[in-house]
Amino acid sequence: MAKISVVVPVYNVEKYLKECIDSIINQTLEDIEIICVNDGSTDSSLEILNDYAKKDSRIIVINKSNSGYGHTMNMGLNAATGEYVGIIESDDFADKNMFEDLYKLAKEYDADIVKGDWYNYWSKNKFARKNNRISSAKALKLTNSKQDKSLLRINPSVWSAIYKKEFLNKYNIRFLETPGASYQDLAFSFKIFALAERVILTDKAYLYYRQDNMNSSVKSKTKVYCVCDEYEEIDRFLEQYPDLKFEFKVQEEINRYNGYVSSVLRIDDSVKPEFVKVFSDHFKEEYNTGLLGNEFFKKINKNEFMTLINNPEKYIKVLKSIEKRRKFNQFRKNILSIHFRNGKLNLTLFGKEVI
Repeated sequence: MAKISVVVPVYNVEKYLKECIDSIINQTLEDIEIICVNDGSTDSSLEILNDYAKKDSRIIVINKSNSGYGHTMNMGLNAATGEYVGIIESDDFADKNMFEDLYKLAKEYDADIVKGDWYNYWSKNKFARKNNRISSAKALKLTNSKQDKSLLRINPSVWSAIYKKEFLNKYNIRFLETPGASYQDLAFSFKIFALAERVILTDKAYLYYRQDNMNSSVKSKTKVYCVCDEYEEIDRFLEQYPDLKFEFKVQEEINRYNGYVSSVLRIDDSVKPEFVKVFSDHFKEEYNTGLLGNEFFKKINKNEFMTLINNPEKYIKVLKSIEKRRKFNQFRKNILSIHFRNGKLNLTLFGKEVI
C-alpha cells in the first residue's frame, strides 16, 4: 500500500500537464501512486500521460470518454489504494515537499484531513502570491468543525490537502456527478469537514493554483447554476445526518450566500438578473422560515441581504460597487502587504516575502 495516492483529473491540459506531473514524480515522498484519469481529452494530454507512465511505474493512467469532473474524480478515488489521498489539478503544480510534510502531520496526529495553504500563481510572469487562508494561530492544533465552524468556511480547495482513504470510504464521500458541471468541489469539501473528527491545518503553502488558465471550469460563465446543484447536494447530505443539520445548517446558508455572491460577480451582466432572482427567491424563503437569525447576520451584512430579497435589481448595483472596492484592495494587496505573524513583522512585495 502506498502512503499517498495522488489523483490527477485530466482534460485538455497539454500546455500545463508536464509541469504538473513533474512536480508529483519529483516529490520527496517517493512512496506514492499517481492516478491520472483522462476525461476524454482531445489534445495530446493522453499521449503525454502514457509517455510518463512508461518511465515511472508509480503512474497509473485511466482513460475514459468525457463525463465531467465529478465522475472523473470518483474514478480516481475508487482506484486509489493509498493510506491517504491527495488531489492535484492538472493545470496546477506542487512544491516537492508537499506530500512528505502533509503525510508526517497526518501520522503524527492520526488525522482524517491535513490541509495546507496555497499560492495563487500566474504563468505569464511566474508570479506566486500566498493566499494566507489559514491562520498561524489555528495551525497544528487538532480540531474539527464542531469545535470550530470556521473549517466549513475554508475555501473548497480540495487540492491543498490529503484525506485518509478509510475516512472517505467509511462515509462514502465522493463528488457529485453532473456531466459538464463546475464547482463540484463545494459539496465534497463541506461533507469532509462536517464529518471529520480529526483535522490538522498548516499555514505552510505547497500548492500553486494557476489563475490564468482560461479553460479552467471556474472561468466558465455559462455554468453558474451548477453552484446551486452543489448546495442542493449539501442539503440532501444534511438530511441524512440530523445532528449535523442542527449544528451546521445556518453555516451552510452563510456559505451559500457568499458562494452566490461570487457567482454573480463572475457571470456576464446579461445573465445576472435571472440568477439573482433565483438567489433572492431562495433566501427570501429561508428568511421567512425564521432560520436566519443572529448567527447568520454576524457573517452577512443585513442591509445588503434585505436589499437582495426586496429589490434584486438594486442588489446587482450594490454588488458592483462592492466589487470595485474589492478589486482595488486586491490590487493594493498584490503590490504590498504588511502584517505581523508570531510577533514578527512580515513585508510582502509583489507576492514575495522580503522580511
